[in-house]
Amino acid sequence: MLMEALRIDEGAAQEIGVGETAALFASPAETAAECRARASIYRLLAGVFVEEVSPSFLTALRQEELLAQLEVSGIRFDDDFLRTPADELIDALAVEYTALFASSGGFPPVESARLFGLLRQEPAFQAEATYRRLGFALQSGKHPVFPDQLGVELTFVAELLERSAAALDRGDLAAQRKLDKEIKRFWAQHLGRWVRGYARLIQRAAAHSFYREMARFLEGFATEEIQTMGLKVEDADQGRLVVPKAEVKVEFNPDEPVCNACVGEAVAHKQVKVQPLQDLR
Repeated sequence: MLMEALRIDEGAAQEIGVGETAALFASPAETAAECRARASIYRLLAGVFVEEVSPSFLTALRQEELLAQLEVSGIRFDDDFLRTPADELIDALAVEYTALFASSGGFPPVESARLFGLLRQEPAFQAEATYRRLGFALQSGKHPVFPDQLGVELTFVAELLERSAAALDRGDLAAQRKLDKEIKRFWAQHLGRWVRGYARLIQRAAAHSFYREMARFLEGFATEEIQTMGLKVEDADQGRLVVPKAEVKVEFNPDEPVCNACVGEAVAHKQVKVQPLQDLR
């Protein structure tokens, strides 16, 4: 429904089995167009959650054509978004963003926080490793950037989709299939495990209709993407108001001396097994 509402023509797709998403439409050109259209939705959602809405982003969102397309799919904003002057709306949304995502008692849009109750946990390290493997590097914006932040994860998939479109443009079907598998894998390991439940939570928690409706859009889009890709991914987030902090386990030798000089000497003589610790911030 969301794909149709946003004028994404799925064409005459071939029937595909569970887990297969690389089926081509009537032509590589149509498939490339579909990849770019999907990427635009990922970027739209990334812009909502990565930081406070900018004036230019807000102007684009309030265009009548886009609002009409969203309304077809059930995304309906209240007058607090539709009728409020732009300057006032920017301030209101900045306050709402801080309250929802960046303040004590809020709900950070970060996978580690949603699944482990702490930042910089296993999902962050895994996501960062995936970015490096595929040639991407994180750049800081207005706020500190976490590899598993929602906007970052959505932007990453958008980039993969655009790479897929470029591969199809040059007739490299093998590269396109490989990228398609990477997208599936990233959804199975990351986005699919938390964005649906998180979106439901934000719908309940948001005071402003903008974030409520964009969270509704996120949930619907995520559900459709998972179904289209034929994935079976557990919603580990479950929209929990409170996420218990995971226990951070540190292995150590109880017989190891606490004196640094002694530790250095012990290591030199290979008497103590030293295990490097990851950044546990």
